[in-house]
Amino acid sequence: MQVDTTTPPMGWNSWDCYGPSVTEDEVLANAEFMAAHLLTFGWNVVVVDIQWYEPTARAGGYNDDPPVELDAFGRQVPAPNRFGSAADGAGFGPLAARVHDLGLSFGLHIMRGIPRRAVELDLPILGTAWTATDAADTGSVCPWNPDNYGLNHDHPAAQAYYDAQVAQFAAWGVDFIKADDMLAPFHDAEIAAYAEAIRRSGRPIVLSLSPGTGLDTAHLDHLRDNAAMWRISDDLWDRWEDVHDQFDRLARWAPTQRPGGWADADMLPLGRIGIRAERGQDRPSRLTPDEARTLMTLWVMARSPLMFGGDLPSTDADTLALLTNPAVLEILKHSDGGGQVSRDGDAVLWSARATRPTPRAGAAGDPPAAATYLAAFHLGDQASSAVVDPDAVGVRGPHTATDLWSGEVLDLAEPLTIPPHGVRLVRLDPHH
Repeated sequence: MQVDTTTPPMGWNSWDCYGPSVTEDEVLANAEFMAAHLLTFGWNVVVVDIQWYEPTARAGGYNDDPPVELDAFGRQVPAPNRFGSAADGAGFGPLAARVHDLGLSFGLHIMRGIPRRAVELDLPILGTAWTATDAADTGSVCPWNPDNYGLNHDHPAAQAYYDAQVAQFAAWGVDFIKADDMLAPFHDAEIAAYAEAIRRSGRPIVLSLSPGTGLDTAHLDHLRDNAAMWRISDDLWDRWEDVHDQFDRLARWAPTQRPGGWADADMLPLGRIGIRAERGQDRPSRLTPDEARTLMTLWVMARSPLMFGGDLPSTDADTLALLTNPAVLEILKHSDGGGQVSRDGDAVLWSARATRPTPRAGAAGDPPAAATYLAAFHLGDQASSAVVDPDAVGVRGPHTATDLWSGEVLDLAEPLTIPPHGVRLVRLDPHH
């Protein structure tokens, strides 16, 4: 099921709720919920995050010298104690097929490089006379995960290993790969080699790069040439300070967004998270309702991919309503020019333009006109009021103003009340 990257991808990722230890049953439960309740709104990607090949994976960190599951050619395979359908060499093929049958796309996470265990065993690289030792750069390691060595791209064994790994993913039916430890520092050779392996696989697989800590727009051309998504921050959790810090980053990256290449502000830590996660215990997201609306509004105005991190079957109705507001998701799918207009202390104003008309705008018989979106944020700890002036974004003449979260028709001559850490998201529909 090819992932459409002409608009920002939308999906579910297992990390925020299950960390490294998600199971097949949990993935399927979330996929089935997505197909039943979210697919019609555009949510259609299911991603199994880190260490699906680690039979002893646990919450709250990584095991030293993990006993990762490998095939005879040093390629990771799903741990059968967690993914029962992967037994007897089936890999993720059966699970991907189940996900596809639901009308969804299937994705997985992978670390940069080659498993250290493959190097220790000096396993052969498929279709070559080389071995893992030839491919590995043992001096290149991830500072926070013990699974892999980097690759030595001065040796052709490095590209051969990625080619073999991605060919296996393609054979399983993988549609989306989240490749981690790629951006901090920026591993340009690794990124280009992975993109080449995807091209050689013959399958249209979307490449998403992480983690993005300190990522600079100077890398934009390289990113666009090789990937469809790239993270612009470290992991984002259910803390207001994490959301707050994305405002400056997205102000820099939003003007670069275009079909096929999306700056990614990271997952949505909403709903029920922390079930077996890296940080914190089983909990509902600690973001307040206003903070959650701010997060969703900022992400759609900046056209960041949306990857939900909570456990969908146990997610509360209010959170599901955030994910399924058609008027808000319209901004993600059909707008351009999104960006910050102004920032004055805690007062932040964003705007974007609709790229297709609002059919009900104007009087009967008038041709429909495209809307303008305004998002008035208040980042402070106390409520605020603000006058939103359409002239500030070039909207003149008569128009209707609608709050897209409440559905309320507004009189913008009156100040808008904005709650602490909150937002008012307004669509301006011009009249003729």
